[in-house]
Amino acid sequence: MTPTDRLAVGTAGRAAVRPPLPVKLVIAGGFGVGKTTTVGAISEIEPLTTEAAITEVTAGVDDLSHTPRKTTTTVAMDFGCLTIDPTLKLYLFGTPGQERFGFMWDDIVEGAVGALVIVDTRRLDDCYAAVDYFEHRRIPFAVAVNAFDGRVEHALDEVRWALDVAEPVPLVVFDARERGSVRDALLVVLELALQRAEG
Repeated sequence: MTPTDRLAVGTAGRAAVRPPLPVKLVIAGGFGVGKTTTVGAISEIEPLTTEAAITEVTAGVDDLSHTPRKTTTTVAMDFGCLTIDPTLKLYLFGTPGQERFGFMWDDIVEGAVGALVIVDTRRLDDCYAAVDYFEHRRIPFAVAVNAFDGRVEHALDEVRWALDVAEPVPLVVFDARERGSVRDALLVVLELALQRAEG
């Protein structure tokens, strides 16, 4: 085989290898529920964050009673990515949690196939807006109850009732700090999006 033939074979082999399919997922929820932590726990790259210090002014607006050690907050979005296999790569976009940054959500969610809505059972009131957002836009989503300190305050059926979430919406318990736990929660969203695409 001549060098030209070897080059032609090598080029053909490279052309046959396709890059993984990009899939956009959104990580959403209220203030301080663990969105930035979730993206950071699973991203294969150094996650992009838009964290700003919590000042005395914002501390007066945002409820820090359940997150007293929280010193920063997301003011635009978080971004990370994860290669599932050679055919599929997830691009993760985390939303800001405060209502005053809600105007950014439409841009962040554009093109997403699904969402993981993170819930802190100590503050269920903070989660209604995110659940309503995805319900009204008919974007597939799963609700992930973050196990702060390794426990949750309410059973999943109680959380479903309190949030008035329809039965087809999956509810899972996960730990935003644990890579494997985050992966499993994201796979639930992927499966949901696949079902929607096939339906």
